[in-house]
Amino acid sequence: MLNLVHLASFVRLHETGSFTLAAEQLGVGQSTVTHHIQRLEQSLGRQLIDRTTHRVKLTTEGEALLSYARGMLDLNGKVMSMFGESRLRGRLRLGVSEDVVANRLTGILEDFIRLYPLVDLELTVALSASLYQMQDVGDLDLVLAKRHIGETHGRLLYREPLVWLARDPDLLQVEPGHPVPLIAFPTPSITRRVAQEVLDRAGLPWRIVCTCGSLAGLTAAARAGMGVLVQPRSMAPDGLREVAGDRLPVLEDVEFVLVARRGADTALTEALSSLIVQRIRPHGAP
Repeated sequence: MLNLVHLASFVRLHETGSFTLAAEQLGVGQSTVTHHIQRLEQSLGRQLIDRTTHRVKLTTEGEALLSYARGMLDLNGKVMSMFGESRLRGRLRLGVSEDVVANRLTGILEDFIRLYPLVDLELTVALSASLYQMQDVGDLDLVLAKRHIGETHGRLLYREPLVWLARDPDLLQVEPGHPVPLIAFPTPSITRRVAQEVLDRAGLPWRIVCTCGSLAGLTAAARAGMGVLVQPRSMAPDGLREVAGDRLPVLEDVEFVLVARRGADTALTEALSSLIVQRIRPHGAP
């Protein structure tokens, strides 16, 4: 009989691509995850992890097991939620900033619906400032978004720098008579405001060449060479390169936070918050 704990380690190892990250997210030691994988391989009599590469990669047998492992964990979560003592149910309204959705929300939602299948999740994607406004009037229970350095609202998840991104930074003209071409979210946008303020302080002219409420749209414009885009460093889209620090002024850091609405169902918000705290961090962070 397959051990569900071993399967959980196997699935998390595949998702993170790292024994260290898998162990951290599961709340166990790295040696424990290694032991789980070894026991799983012994139970099946098959090698599941290709140990000839530096990065974790599944073998053909491991790929075949993956969907079954997820299905077994999903079924177990539904049964435990249905018959367990702490059966969470109800509606949870989650607001998430656009850039977080594009990068790391899928795994969190997979875990949440597996663990709490009786909870109806209502997801809203918008700019951080807009999400806070919606929460203020009672339309959102939990918000995962950015905040400016110096602000104190919410539970801090992590902090990282904003960077300038362009298709070909070497062709970017930063000189009098050539305003910096900005690709930005519409107002109110934290990254847009930071970019404009830092350019104003440096005395550099700028103009908005493309505005879009979707990160996919902004990325397409930047990949087309229309201008520069500001994003957290770990969320830099593929196909864009960071502009060197001597070309444009250094941008400030940004913080990612969780904000629960006062009066929201504490059990529901804490259940989702705990998953987010475990899994949200810059890509590549230890």
